[in-house]
Amino acid sequence: MAAAPGTAASAAGGAASPAGAAVPAVIRTSGLTKRFRGGQLAVDGLDLTVPGGSVFGFLGPNGSGKTTTIRMLMGLIAPTSGAASVLGSPMPQSVSAVLPRVGALIEGPALYGFLSGRDNLVRFDAADPTADPRTRSRRVAEALDRVGLAAAAGKKARAYSLGMKQRLGLASALLRPRELLVLDEPTNGLDPQGMREIRALVREVAAEGTTVFLSSHLLDEIEQVCTHAAVMSRGRLVVQGTVAELAAGARGRLVVRTPDAAEAVRVLAAHGVADLRTTGDRVDGETPAEAAADPDALLPKLCAALVEAGVRVRSFGTERGSLEDAFVALTGEGFDVAG
Repeated sequence: MAAAPGTAASAAGGAASPAGAAVPAVIRTSGLTKRFRGGQLAVDGLDLTVPGGSVFGFLGPNGSGKTTTIRMLMGLIAPTSGAASVLGSPMPQSVSAVLPRVGALIEGPALYGFLSGRDNLVRFDAADPTADPRTRSRRVAEALDRVGLAAAAGKKARAYSLGMKQRLGLASALLRPRELLVLDEPTNGLDPQGMREIRALVREVAAEGTTVFLSSHLLDEIEQVCTHAAVMSRGRLVVQGTVAELAAGARGRLVVRTPDAAEAVRVLAAHGVADLRTTGDRVDGETPAEAAADPDALLPKLCAALVEAGVRVRSFGTERGSLEDAFVALTGEGFDVAG
């Protein structure tokens, strides 16, 4: 996607609703910057807009500034410069008013190892001055069941696996309905089945009307559950927009299946197809830029050129661009795409 660093793919004032009305931003930053002692610039002039009702993926490699940004949004550290608002209120000035409306899991859960999973949640709930103690037991039981820990509720937290601790931290964020749920790498330590369950839970929470802000270094995770995303690289915002926009901005790949792979490579290269790769009878390459503008004109010409050269074409088509393609095109960096 052709966007300069810091350029938003969607309007800065929020996403448009189906009816055309602007959706209020749940999180907004302007020039948000954090420089630590010693001169390390962790976040550099971040302009971010998170539409209400979205599942917003905050995407970037480890060390790209995601957690530092979240800590500023939650009032845990102060920015060096710039401004941030959460749920319409400035942060960190409005911490006491905003945080009761937010559920958060940041840098892993802080648990009491000597207490059971259930008693940890009782402690978390009791620390919330707005929580009704008369319904505490019900809230704790429902949260444990929701993250799949009901059977292990009586087990000491120090005996929990990393994945179980992550689930318990998520349960603490879900003790009460929240307007905003902030999750920092929520699937860390989980096996593939656990990842699928957490993704399903995120979708469920979003369907209930909660805006979800989810940071991850896993492209697959963002692509599967998020409606919107922002890409961070080395402390700077590279691009933001809907997931569909970001993926569509990446060039797709042309895929040909033929027993004449070597000849197909020669013909396609002569017609401007770059980054050609061969795997058995499959040849794929980066679709030429002009194909994105007018695929109905160029792609038939490429197929005809193959046939005219005597290449036996068994199948011919394109695969759409992915977030991985978009990230590499925008930053020139590789990425962890495990999911």
